[in-house]
Amino acid sequence: MHAFIRQHREDDLNTLALTLANRKIPEAPYLLQQIEGWQRLRAKVPSWTETDGLEYPPRLSLEQCSGETAARYKAETVTRLLPEGGTMADLTGGLGVDFSFMARHFSRAVYVERQEELCRLARHNFPLLGLETAEVVCADGEDYLRQMPPADLIFIDPARRDAAGRKTVLIEDCTPDVVSLLPLIMAKCRIAVVKLSPMLDIHRAIAAIGHSVAEVHIVAAGGECKELLLVLRNDNGGKQVCVADGSCRFNYAPEDEQTALVTWAGEVETYLFEPGAALMKAGAFRLISERFGLKKLHPNSHLYTAATPVKDFPGRTFAVEGIYGFSKKELRALCATGERANIAVRNFPSTVAELRRRLKVKEGGTAHWFATTLADGRRVVITAKRES
Repeated sequence: MHAFIRQHREDDLNTLALTLANRKIPEAPYLLQQIEGWQRLRAKVPSWTETDGLEYPPRLSLEQCSGETAARYKAETVTRLLPEGGTMADLTGGLGVDFSFMARHFSRAVYVERQEELCRLARHNFPLLGLETAEVVCADGEDYLRQMPPADLIFIDPARRDAAGRKTVLIEDCTPDVVSLLPLIMAKCRIAVVKLSPMLDIHRAIAAIGHSVAEVHIVAAGGECKELLLVLRNDNGGKQVCVADGSCRFNYAPEDEQTALVTWAGEVETYLFEPGAALMKAGAFRLISERFGLKKLHPNSHLYTAATPVKDFPGRTFAVEGIYGFSKKELRALCATGERANIAVRNFPSTVAELRRRLKVKEGGTAHWFATTLADGRRVVITAKRES
């Protein structure tokens, strides 16, 4: 069967399913699941798909697992936090992607998962991935926590759906409940890393956990905010926020944002800067101006401008092509610049759909239009071309 999977893993799944059905091959469900798994992880976790012989679970576990960029970031983070390695326990193992990247740094690594099928796959896959000494424990993570020996690192990725399958927005509603288990977690490890959905209310999560939060990591990839990480430790000397967007890093203490000096833009200059998703989630809007020497368009617009480009800006950079007000003459001139544009609204009373109808502009093309409010209260559309 492995030879068949290798031979057909790039085939169209629907066509292959029909072919297997016509041939009445009893192993068809397994074969299709393995080929779909390989295809889904080829972009998400490419290093796994370079290893022959791995087995893949049904689609839900593939959708829920971390991507390789995020998993490597966790490994980088725990290596910095615990340079000497030691022991770790992942209490919510899942498919094991995060575990497979972090475990290499530790002399003893325990994967805990309550689903027997995922544990079977872990026992099969980990040795193929070079993790021959990884320990696989089929148990409820909370039960294992209560009886486990102390570890240097505990990793937890709580389930973010309630009993009815609805997504939760509070950390207390996740399973396991990290807030109620916090005293036990911190008694069992030196450092705990909690992975959260970017949809969760990060400020309420930090408030619920309290002084144990030492670091808050906001991780983005491909222009999307992928996950939040909370680093908890008993010897916490102060909180740090770490924004990771591709190769860009933006770290600061919360008090830095409060005291940052903002330069306001009297006019829109040659370049326009839009913070990336992770930086927007962090909310360090004053600090962006101070750190990068940028001028902010308005307290609530979260767009910035400068006469020159900025190296390693954690977001998108645009070359400004025009600035248009909302008089009839200016709107006619705006519409004459093209029939297609990518429209965004920032601190503006109309929606993108309303602006498209009003301006009769189709979606797409290379032009970018930002409808926003300037520091003096003027409402304008800034046309621009993306630079990076």
